[in-house]
Amino acid sequence: MVDIAGKKDVVRIARASGKIKLRGETLEKIKKGRIEKGSVLAAAQIAATLAVKKTPELIPMCHPLQITNIGVDFKFGKEEIETIVEVKTVGKTGVEMEALTGAAAALLTIWDMVKAVEKNEKGQYPFTKISEIKVLKKIKKE
Repeated sequence: MVDIAGKKDVVRIARASGKIKLRGETLEKIKKGRIEKGSVLAAAQIAATLAVKKTPELIPMCHPLQITNIGVDFKFGKEEIETIVEVKTVGKTGVEMEALTGAAAALLTIWDMVKAVEKNEKGQYPFTKISEIKVLKKIKKE
């Protein structure tokens, strides 16, 4: 770990996003609440929140932080769902890893929730793809 003892506590915000490409039929089933496992976006929101809180347990060199807020949003595209995770803290180090981890967990949860309708007759996923996981913005308010 990096020693951050000499840094000041300041407001820190990070926003990360990612996308999951799905078949049109799957997107419609999600919108209409017709996925057998349950509410896809609710499960993904919970997964993102838990992942943000558990980031230091998953990413070895991350500092444990006092998270003050987590926001999770979803946007539907023609062939995809985008998730956007925003994390806030008041501390000595940023929260971009927490936001990235939350976005990744949300996308993985969506995949898990819809895998029964996404796989083809051979049990493969030729269309489904997670991509573009990235930090959109990092803010440090001095």
